[in-house]
Amino acid sequence: MSIKNVPNPKNYNIFAGMKTYTLFLFLFLTLQTLFAQTSPQANSSEILLGLEKLNTVGSVLYIAAHPDDENTRLLAYLSKEKKLRTGYLSLTRGDGGQNLIGKEQGPALGLVRTQELLAARRTDGAEQFFTRANDFGYSKNPEETFSIWNKDSILADVVWTIRKFKPDVIICRFPTTGEGGHGHHTASAILAVEAFDAAADPKRFPWQLAHVDVWQARRIFWNTFNFGGLNTTSPSQLQVDVGVYNPLLGKSYGEIAAESRSNHKSQGFGSARTRGSSIEYFKLLKGDSAKTDLFEGIDQSWKRLSGLPGMYNGSTEPIQKKLEESIRKFNPGNPASSIQDLIEIYKELLPKNTDFKEKPELAAKDREIDFWKKEKMKEAQTLLLECSGLWMEAYASDYIGIPGNPVAITSQIVKRNNCEARLEKINYLEQTDTVTALTLKTEELRSFKHTEKLPSNLPFSNPYWLNEKHGPGTFVIKDPLLIGKPENDPEAKVIFYVQLKDLTLKVERPLVYKYTDPVKGEVYRPFEILPPATLNISEKAFVFSGPEPKTIQILLKANEDNIKGTLELTVPQGWNLEIKNKEFNLAGKGEELLLEATLSPGKNSTDGTLQASLNINGINYTKSIQRIEYDHIPYQFILSDAEAQLVNIHLKKAGTNIAYIPGAGDEIPACLKEIGYTVTVLTDELLATEKLSRYDAIITGVRAYNTDKRLQIYYNKLMDYIEKGGNLIVQYNTNNNIGPVLAKIGPYPFTISRDRVTNENSEVRILQPHHPVFNTPNDITSKDFEGWIQERGIYFATDIDKNYEKLLSMNDPNEKPNEGSLIIATYGKGNFVYTGLVFFRELPAGIPGAYRLMVNLLSLPQNK
Repeated sequence: MSIKNVPNPKNYNIFAGMKTYTLFLFLFLTLQTLFAQTSPQANSSEILLGLEKLNTVGSVLYIAAHPDDENTRLLAYLSKEKKLRTGYLSLTRGDGGQNLIGKEQGPALGLVRTQELLAARRTDGAEQFFTRANDFGYSKNPEETFSIWNKDSILADVVWTIRKFKPDVIICRFPTTGEGGHGHHTASAILAVEAFDAAADPKRFPWQLAHVDVWQARRIFWNTFNFGGLNTTSPSQLQVDVGVYNPLLGKSYGEIAAESRSNHKSQGFGSARTRGSSIEYFKLLKGDSAKTDLFEGIDQSWKRLSGLPGMYNGSTEPIQKKLEESIRKFNPGNPASSIQDLIEIYKELLPKNTDFKEKPELAAKDREIDFWKKEKMKEAQTLLLECSGLWMEAYASDYIGIPGNPVAITSQIVKRNNCEARLEKINYLEQTDTVTALTLKTEELRSFKHTEKLPSNLPFSNPYWLNEKHGPGTFVIKDPLLIGKPENDPEAKVIFYVQLKDLTLKVERPLVYKYTDPVKGEVYRPFEILPPATLNISEKAFVFSGPEPKTIQILLKANEDNIKGTLELTVPQGWNLEIKNKEFNLAGKGEELLLEATLSPGKNSTDGTLQASLNINGINYTKSIQRIEYDHIPYQFILSDAEAQLVNIHLKKAGTNIAYIPGAGDEIPACLKEIGYTVTVLTDELLATEKLSRYDAIITGVRAYNTDKRLQIYYNKLMDYIEKGGNLIVQYNTNNNIGPVLAKIGPYPFTISRDRVTNENSEVRILQPHHPVFNTPNDITSKDFEGWIQERGIYFATDIDKNYEKLLSMNDPNEKPNEGSLIIATYGKGNFVYTGLVFFRELPAGIPGAYRLMVNLLSLPQNK
């Protein structure tokens, strides 16, 4: 649960334009704001842990490169055992990884992995942060990483997070010296160490100081490791046993860590629960020395806030004693008995007039105290709601809203513990107040119906980091105050003003939608602000191999009733375009209409972009929608410009009938259909019953031999298909603990390695220019490897049997040539191919050379 706090006057003037402090102090003294996706529901054990955390004043920030890099056992231990405010800064959202559960790649995969991280944090109790860095794929060294990211920009983001979070201690997952392997990993450590100093230097990134203060953490560690055959731990390093058992939670931190890590489902990171002692090792990188404890010499009690203006004459000892007493006498059968103590503590933390006297600047200690006051007020507010058993939410009658349109809202509140509470009023969408002045009775659910018009200037929902087009290195975020946030703040919310005894709380709830699924039960989904209609072009790229026209399909979907307008398409110079029916009329919300246009390249056509828009009541709407739905994360979607690439390739084909065996998920079948192939997806049933001889070639999806254990059963059938004249093309598979190969693959042995070439511009050398794969039916030259995106290839073959021919050589800078990206063996009359070339990235991007080479692989001639 996150809590939105009213800012202090110094910052409030910046953000909201408030001109006087008097009004602010009145609001701050009477109201506090809390936000959660759903109402807090904590059991008594969790409330007691929350009280203990309220009595702990300290923080720690863990820094690494990707989702799933974090040490979930350590995060859980720090958050739930040490009771520290704990954060994880992942430099990227994991956009460049592979996907084991679906077809999402790039930004869509990054959105999935963001939500998986948030689910992990809800489990281990840490907070989540990001930088603007885009995961552009595997990098072999930090120099390459920084050349793409723009080191200074990402360093600024790390400094921003440190200055906002104010950690006492920073911990890196990886070292600066390269043992972490991935260039992103090493880069994350380099940035963390540099930011350790830069965050305390007012000359570094001074524009941030309008919103945050400089901050010097006490020390920074490397959390050394022993995995992947590399042991970087040492008996001389600081050691912490994080495998301890928490009797309040009924779990060890190894068990909690497994639950947290298993949220990374797109990466295949399901983990087994571990029990018993588990030692973590730490090497000091900078800062004060520490021999026995990560937080050695750091006061984590309320004493560090001594001198707090206007509170117990500057002493925090009474607060600490009151909390210790509250913890000692906490009644798990009646958490409401703690409310009075929490109210008193909360009031003592409220700003006093002496806090905000106008002066050029606050002393550093005063600002640190002010920071912790606000953090502890948030924790106290959360505990007040949990102890009172107050549950409240607001849900809409539909999950889609249109700016300027009315939305029907149901608000509900119930008090489930025996305490004094009143509902003063409800504010809808920060526009309309409804006064209730209602005394809440225990276990009496109160519901309120209300219809409110959405503001006409409400922006469409979309992940904020995807609102602008971006390059391969960094996301473009126009509002710098958004940097670091894991996801958007809710666009629409309802505010409950609730009084506990003599304290009024301002409790925000996002407007959500919920329904009951007969299998899943009650399901929540975010409330979406969408345009009146969206339009989706059927393909990301249209690939032409001649003058023959193609039919372009555009799917329109109405998000409100009575949508009328015209479809507008623009194409690059030289293309012939005819829209069959521009006009559309959708009577009902949710209705869909498929519009078609005919498109063909002219003699002087140039490759470029097809752009689509809808003109509705004189306004152009240009957004397509990509929905992402998995059971383990909330519903997600991305709005982006409705456009597709147009590519005209000189392309010859031999054979038209292709079979595809699904793997972890890719767009290869759609791409092959785009150039005229008939593609049949071979399900398990078809593999068992189909005569494979009817197919000119069979291609397996990425990681097919990792994800489908039944392919072992069909090994002999596939080999028989090759022997009788077929071509089998196997795309990359992995061979590690996450993705072991579950079946034999080729007619002769080879091993799948972790070798790869990550520089998409690396030279590709053709080893056997006269081989049919480079001549039939298309002539392949080095020019066909120009314009590739993200990388050349991954998981290359090694230990290759002599019956295979090695056809390409490539390498990243300063590395030895690698000949395992494409190997072919003749077997009987047919051919077997294993390739680590990333066709799954290149074909959807419309890369001409990748299409030409893929066609040649599918068209390999039979052997005599």
